[in-house]
Amino acid sequence: MKKLNRSLILFLLLLLVLSLILLYAEAEVITLTPETFSDKVKEKDTAWFVKFCVPWCKHCKNLGSLWEDLGKAMEGEDEIEIGEVDCSASKPVCTKVDIHSYPTFKLFYDGEEVAKYQGARNVESLKSFVLEESEKAAAKAQLDSDQDL
Repeated sequence: MKKLNRSLILFLLLLLVLSLILLYAEAEVITLTPETFSDKVKEKDTAWFVKFCVPWCKHCKNLGSLWEDLGKAMEGEDEIEIGEVDCSASKPVCTKVDIHSYPTFKLFYDGEEVAKYQGARNVESLKSFVLEESEKAAAKAQLDSDQDL
């Protein structure tokens, strides 16, 4: 009986630890590289909101945890991913998508750039933008798909 109680207690502790890890896990911001960028942004029916920055840029540094905070705020939103590209390490990606200033925020849908964000730099504004523009892009893609039939 003592062995059963001990096993049950260990199981419950393990369950508690795993729950806490999931609860406090880092927000889902995916780093994109030249090896992963094209495949990721081409994912079918998926919007990618991507921040393009370089480590030495004061404007990028001034964002602080904004992008991670957006990642947290977007958790649970189906088919919307938050990504980031370090243009100092991924120059081919930044050249390909025409990045000339930092930070730059672009929304991609089914591999195509659909919008560039130029609004206020706060979580609420960014989230509203990505939700609205993703919905528009999905509707357009659906319309295009229906016309192909």
